[in-house]
Amino acid sequence: MNNFEQRPTVNAEVGLNAFLTKMFGWMTLAVIVSAITAYGMSFAHIQLSGLGIWVPLIVWFVLPFFVNAQAMKRPGLAFVLLMVYAVVTGGVFSIYALIYSGTAITSAFLSSAILFITMAVMGLTTKRDLSKLGNQASAALIALVIVMLINLFLRNSLISLVFSVIAVIIFTILTATDTQRLRNLYLQYGNEETTTGLAVSGALQLYLDFVNLFLQLLQIFGIFGNDRN
Repeated sequence: MNNFEQRPTVNAEVGLNAFLTKMFGWMTLAVIVSAITAYGMSFAHIQLSGLGIWVPLIVWFVLPFFVNAQAMKRPGLAFVLLMVYAVVTGGVFSIYALIYSGTAITSAFLSSAILFITMAVMGLTTKRDLSKLGNQASAALIALVIVMLINLFLRNSLISLVFSVIAVIIFTILTATDTQRLRNLYLQYGNEETTTGLAVSGALQLYLDFVNLFLQLLQIFGIFGNDRN
């Protein structure tokens, strides 16, 4: 009788573990694809100009919306679009190899990985509801983006540094809250929705959290290290 009562819990844990493995695996694959693309394009000294710059930037901004739109309808297509987005992101980020030194890029990547893994584990294991904290972080991010856009005209390096530190804090929080939210979504809708689609959508969200962590840390390491190429 006890074994029978424990079976649903065991099955739920097995399903959740499979879902998390798939989601984090695809997120990691996207990061690897971006890194290889960025390295390959920088090593090949591919330079873009005119439409060659604007088209990838537009695609980079718009494509995540298509991934999310197709995730539940066509998970296979959404996964392909995720990988395409990873390639485009790598191409856009290849320009950083011309701006920052290898030391700054490596330090930012390792720091991002450590922060991301730590907060993702926290999001999965904590019993505290992080949804309110996530909403606050999202609201703070919107305000920060607006102020950052204003600073593009001011070009104040000190303000940029402060904003980057704040952004790191925000995306660190979002990593934990997004991880918990995605786990809860699976537990709530895992038997009703396509779990593959949810895994693709989750992989995209976590990928964006990691990428933004990396970008902000790269700026911080570049400013403090003063080691731009």
